[in-house]
Amino acid sequence: MPAALNIRDMRADEAEPLGRLLIDAYSGLDGFPTLTEQPQYYDLLARVGSFADKPGVRVLVALAGRGELVGGVVYFGQMAEYGSGGIATSLEEASGIRLLAIDARHRGLGAGKALTQACVDLARRAGRAQVVLHTTEAMHVAWRMYEKLGFIRAPELDFLQQSLPVFGFRLQMDWLTRKGRAQARLHGKAA
Repeated sequence: MPAALNIRDMRADEAEPLGRLLIDAYSGLDGFPTLTEQPQYYDLLARVGSFADKPGVRVLVALAGRGELVGGVVYFGQMAEYGSGGIATSLEEASGIRLLAIDARHRGLGAGKALTQACVDLARRAGRAQVVLHTTEAMHVAWRMYEKLGFIRAPELDFLQQSLPVFGFRLQMDWLTRKGRAQARLHGKAA
């Protein structure tokens, strides 16, 4: 994580600004449904802070400089609260990531990667076998980032959000353990 970023749980007074950030980020995506096409989804974005009231759910924020909000994500310790379409909510031994967004003025700082990695770290500490997330073709920058972090396509998790195809991804935690051991061997360290 870049030194200029701080990742932490959202404070109550940050819920409304984070909701506006999410709405701005998602509504600015080419090919993503508009507010008039999916008003319920935009209402969900505006109320992102309410996720923190659910069991095992954490809303994380990325802050830059002197505490400027640059992005956020919702981490689900268990999939029962995940709330997407498809079969994702029935998965056991899994954690989930939803609603990752970065303010357009702060893209390129590594905030998306840092927020995603923070969620993966939470899942690892909780002993989860995998981390699940969903994305769309309109979110091509995030899609590439997820793949670079080791997430792989999981077509069985795909679903339609009204007429919008939503694509599932998984990160197997045992893959991370094997990767860490291989890197340690390369650097002559015990794993």
